[in-house]
Formats: sequence, C-alpha cells, structure tokens
Amino acid sequence: MFKGFLNEFKKFAMRGNVIDMAVGIIIGAAFGKIVDSLVKDIIMPPIGLLMGKVDFSNLFVVLRKGVGELPYPSLSAAQDAGAVTLNVGLFLNAVISFLIVAFAVFVLIKAINTLREKMERQEAKDMVKTTKTCPYCCTDIPLNATRCPNCTSELITEKAVKAK
Repeated sequence: MFKGFLNEFKKFAMRGNVIDMAVGIIIGAAFGKIVDSLVKDIIMPPIGLLMGKVDFSNLFVVLRKGVGELPYPSLSAAQDAGAVTLNVGLFLNAVISFLIVAFAVFVLIKAINTLREKMERQEAKDMVKTTKTCPYCCTDIPLNATRCPNCTSELITEKAVKAK
C-alpha cells in the first residue's frame, strides 16, 4: 500500500505543472527578497530623510512600557526591554513592498496579454481561407469549385467574373 502511494506521489511530483509551480514559487520568493531590500535599503531611507531623518524601521508606538526608561531609542531596544509595541514603520515597509510586487505582476501580466493578443491577431491573419459557401445549399465547398458537390449547382467563380 505504501509503495503504491509512493509511486503515485512520484508521478504527481514529476508532472510538468508541479515542477513549473515549484520553480515559480522559488523565483517568487527570491523576487520578494529583492523587493524587500529595495524598499528597506533604497526607497525608505530617502523618504525618511525627507521627512526629518525618520528611520521607518524604527517607527513604532509603545502600547505598554517594558523595563527601562522611555523613550526607547529603537524598536529592538523596546522589544528587548519587553515593551509591547505597534510597529508602524515595519507595516509601512510591508505595504510598500506589496505595492511594488503588485505593480510588477501587473506589468508582467499586461505584457503577456499584449503579446498573446498580438500572436492571436497574427494567427488570424495567417489563416488562409480555403472554402466558400455555396449560395444555393449553404454548405462549405472548396474555393476553386465550379460545381457544388452537394446540390450540383453550377457556381460562378471569380475567374469567370473577371473574364466577362
């Protein structure tokens, strides 16, 4: 029983969709770390400087005092003192990270949709019409047919019209 379960799991795990999903999750996690670093190390320091040298990672509100004197110089000092804090700065960093990831995903999906539409238009353009409809019995017949194989009506071809 366990061997059958193991074989079935192996089949499931080796399917292309599962492997693609695993690769996507790994790349997504790495992308998340890059965005997190972008927010913490590149975007927030200049914004904090413009707002009067505020370090957003140390922007917090003390809900309950811990051991030691207020004000605490940093979030880690407050947490080490056992204070209960509302971590506003960390929340702002997370919101900005989310917005950047959401925007990047939107741009990616928009690009994929544009490419897909372009490919669909090209495929439709490349499709050559090979049949026409018989005006008498309304069935599809080859473009070059001069007589309908279904109702045996004689058809006027473009060549015959041009010749007149």
